[in-house]
Amino acid sequence: MNETTGRRAVLDVWCDLQCPDCHRAESDLLALRERFGEALEIRRRHFPLGSHPHALAAAQAAEEAYAQGRGDAYWTALLARTADLGARGVEVLLEVARDLGLDADEVDTALIDGRHMLMVDADQAEGEALGVTGTPTYVIGGTRLDGGRSQEGLRERIAGIAESLLGQPSGL
Repeated sequence: MNETTGRRAVLDVWCDLQCPDCHRAESDLLALRERFGEALEIRRRHFPLGSHPHALAAAQAAEEAYAQGRGDAYWTALLARTADLGARGVEVLLEVARDLGLDADEVDTALIDGRHMLMVDADQAEGEALGVTGTPTYVIGGTRLDGGRSQEGLRERIAGIAESLLGQPSGL
């Protein structure tokens, strides 16, 4: 929360965990998190694209990682291996889980029983309702920013909107 104003801003980020552009966007999210701290809540949302055959399973695995307390770390580690995921699929999902100390057998079981499909489907449906068509797509303060076409200047635009929402002077 912004200690001066008591305000908080929310940034929703729709991603496909097999998307190289989403991997590149991670550095922007890190910079925004460092800049705004707890005043900017970054919510990772699922938007698996049909063009990425392992994206749906990756989204479910990420939800299981959240259930096991390491969702953000899993999300970031998996995005760093998008090419590997494309080539090796579920095997990579389980490797990343093991590397982070998660119960990989439980991740595998979650992929089989589909326990996290409702969450993934809900994110996708909400994204579609908001006009999300590609990834990454950001929504902050009612403004949708499409990073699937180009990420050029998006961090600055997001920061400007966040500053406005938080009542901060520009450039802080």
